[in-house]
Amino acid sequence: MSSNSFGKLFTVTTFGESHGPAIGCVIDGCPPGLAIAPEEFRRDLTRRATGTSKYTSQRHETDDVEILSGVFEGQTTGTPIALLIRNTDARSKDYDEIRDVFRPGHADYTYWHKYGIRDHRGGGRASARETTMRVAAGVIARKWLAQKFSITVRGWLAQLGPLTPKAFDWNAVDANPFFWPDAGSVPELEKYIDALRKAGDSIGARVNVVADNVPPGWGEPIYGKLDGELAAALMSINAVKGVEIGAGFEAVVQRGSEHRDEMRLDGFTSNHAGGILGGISTGQAITASIALKPASSILIPGRSVNVRGEETDVRTKGRHDPCVGIRATPIAEAMMALVLMDHALRHRAQCGDVGDVEPKIPGYAKR
Repeated sequence: MSSNSFGKLFTVTTFGESHGPAIGCVIDGCPPGLAIAPEEFRRDLTRRATGTSKYTSQRHETDDVEILSGVFEGQTTGTPIALLIRNTDARSKDYDEIRDVFRPGHADYTYWHKYGIRDHRGGGRASARETTMRVAAGVIARKWLAQKFSITVRGWLAQLGPLTPKAFDWNAVDANPFFWPDAGSVPELEKYIDALRKAGDSIGARVNVVADNVPPGWGEPIYGKLDGELAAALMSINAVKGVEIGAGFEAVVQRGSEHRDEMRLDGFTSNHAGGILGGISTGQAITASIALKPASSILIPGRSVNVRGEETDVRTKGRHDPCVGIRATPIAEAMMALVLMDHALRHRAQCGDVGDVEPKIPGYAKR
């Protein structure tokens, strides 16, 4: 299997399967001297983890990070950083009945045709379990970006099925299991998910992510566009079927006089471009949004075929999310941080001698 790495100077390679002995990643290109300890991974891995509330899959993994290389006496050395997380709560027997059946909406059928073999246990390499290592790598990127540029990367659940927030408060996002920015409407989400679970069905979601304090000038104008690589990184997350940068598809109905982000010496007047023009950061907030499909592993029987070419019905048992978007916020944050760190290093390598260029227009914070 190829294409398990992404990034050019800050490169992350992940490995492992959902029900294998362990999952892991190798991070190459991290500058030396960054203080990092195993306990620093706990917060974001817990935010992504299953089993932390009754509204997600009840698989309980400890997600303890083992740092195998690249860190000496608590600091990165500039050599490859190898991280390992052992799987401790896999229940492979839950998948015995679908060993020879292609689950509709999953990668079973496409894996079978590409490789001629597939790991039926929880989806194998196609499982969202793989994103655990993206979040772990993102912890390193977020810390470096914060120390060097005061960059913050934050996300929230912006829509769950037909439900949208009626208010916005950053303090509410990490205070509930949904990453929902409106504390007052959390009970409505709880009721909706409870009903969905009882029906044995699932629903889609939308997650927004924003990076503040990104300097202007990051990105490349043609094949290394910052928005292009950010879109690819976000689209690589399991279940993502759509990505928007800035106004996204709303630009279809906007006039040019409305969409263009006019500039004044005291700042941009809007941020429809999502902080990126011509593939290069403007100094405004980088904003993106992802649409996640409803989970296909549900209790409602569906029609399919098996490896012998026979039609059959499939009903997925085991522990699954009624809405995969609930746990997607820290994953989206990690992917944005990884892309930004890679571009920060690429910009420093080619254009580090350019220095500040005037005029520098302040960013526009509204999103």
